[in-house]
Amino acid sequence: MLIAERHLEIAGGDGTVTKVPVRLFSPEGSNKQWSCQYTIEWPDGTYSSAGYGVDQFQAIILTLQKIGTDIYFSDYHKTGRLYFEKPGSGYGFPVPKNARDLLVGEDKRFEG
Repeated sequence: MLIAERHLEIAGGDGTVTKVPVRLFSPEGSNKQWSCQYTIEWPDGTYSSAGYGVDQFQAIILTLQKIGTDIYFSDYHKTGRLYFEKPGSGYGFPVPKNARDLLVGEDKRFEG
């Protein structure tokens, strides 16, 4: 079941804007084996993956960090044209400590 969705945007050189939906699905599992699926609909295709944890909270937290890492390591971020609310403001997803040097804008201000 879909529990959250955010739309990032990619600014084209010709003034066009391409939406990049990021979707988070509810954790599934039992005992100490939980997974949380997510998708990122990049312009060149949908990327699907999951984060895992010992309970539902950990699965969600680690999945959000995995989403943040996927975004910050993407070629779309590296071009500087990917944004959430405004260019350079960050994306609103956490990353693990060892990736915090990549953060920009509000992400860097609050998580860096």
